[in-house]
Amino acid sequence: MSDYLEYAILTAEISKATFGLMPSEYKQLKDLKRENLRDHMTDLELIFTMLGETATKNKTIEKDAKGFEENKQAAIEGGNAAGKALDAFEKETNQKVVSDENFKHQISEAKKQKRLEQENKDKK
Repeated sequence: MSDYLEYAILTAEISKATFGLMPSEYKQLKDLKRENLRDHMTDLELIFTMLGETATKNKTIEKDAKGFEENKQAAIEGGNAAGKALDAFEKETNQKVVSDENFKHQISEAKKQKRLEQENKDKK
């Protein structure tokens, strides 16, 4: 198995344990095709993603994980820790973290604005 494929599987395990969604399901929820999922996450989604990744890194170090299977177990445990924190946050704040919100419209508007600014600059 290639390093890229292993990384993709481990990342998917963290996402599934944290949010209950595989990255492909998350992209579908946000109506993304080729866009980068992280570019379309809210601040809270990014925070809990980073928490899952950091918890996984810490588990990997703590367990001195070697090889794919041990790292996969660390990814699941790290994602579970973040998932528990997410559940506690949602319960305490009565606010959902996972959102179908994406920023395609805002990105499109920003690109359009930049184009207009450049055209105005070129006219001068």
